Amino acid sequence: MSLSLKRPGAGRGRMSGEERRRQLIRVAIGLFSRKGFRGTTTKEVALAAGVSEAMIFRHFARKEDLYAAILDFKSGEIRTEDWVEALRGYAGRGDDEGLFRALGLKILQGYGRDHEFLRLLTYSVLEGHDLAALFRERHLRPLFEFLCEYIRRRQREGAFAGCHADTVVRAFIGMANFYAMDDGLHGRRGPAVSDEEAAAVFTRLVLRGLRRGRAAAGRVKKQKNVRK
Repeated sequence: MSLSLKRPGAGRGRMSGEERRRQLIRVAIGLFSRKGFRGTTTKEVALAAGVSEAMIFRHFARKEDLYAAILDFKSGEIRTEDWVEALRGYAGRGDDEGLFRALGLKILQGYGRDHEFLRLLTYSVLEGHDLAALFRERHLRPLFEFLCEYIRRRQREGAFAGCHADTVVRAFIGMANFYAMDDGLHGRRGPAVSDEEAAAVFTRLVLRGLRRGRAAAGRVKKQKNVRK
């Protein structure tokens, strides 16, 4: 009986340098999301990609460089600046429902459904790696600051109750994120609800609180004026 040994990647079409780099990043995302950064070796990445370990180091000098490459790769997919630009139209019209609904849908259909990347971010936090912090700084901070300023503007206009804008934003983004994670990562399938319906529910919850808070504040102010 004869054994036929093949070199890693044999029989596959030759990839360009950029194609190979992208392939390695995708493979690394899958492995890191299942085993964590510490639990994954470059040898395992090479084996899964069908290449030699030397090929890994040709594109990434250190394993840590793979994490940085993953962040850059995801930046090109998520494009937070496009999210903010799309929300500016709703903000300009003072369309509260449209803005929050669009944001909720973006979260659910965007990285909220990218279960591999969500697991990877979770591992990053648990292992004390910088990926989650870098992702938050690059993608969540611009969105967070935009939304906080919008809520403050609507508060100055008297449309929303006077509460901490950052708390409202955290609550809304947290609802959408947890819903996506609970649905995808934990496999807890609830009633058949579309992303559009879920985003609408989150929007109603937040806006009712903001507007009822404003109405309650108005009633208190009116009662004080009457007592005077």
